[in-house]
Amino acid sequence: MFKYILEGAGNINWMAISALITFIVIFVVSAIMAFKSSPGYINKMANMPLDDSYPVNTENDRHEK
Repeated sequence: MFKYILEGAGNINWMAISALITFIVIFVVSAIMAFKSSPGYINKMANMPLDDSYPVNTENDRHEK
């Protein structure tokens, strides 16, 4: 059924092109943000799961008491 609706809609190649452009823009922006971030920030985020000074989930701690 959807196949016939899309065939009747005409040329919808612009939808594929807009999805591709959106993906490329988001990928480029995220790559730029990753390369522009400071090494100190990257190391801090990389070590965060191993550091006990950051609380994991304080919301669950309130409900267990």
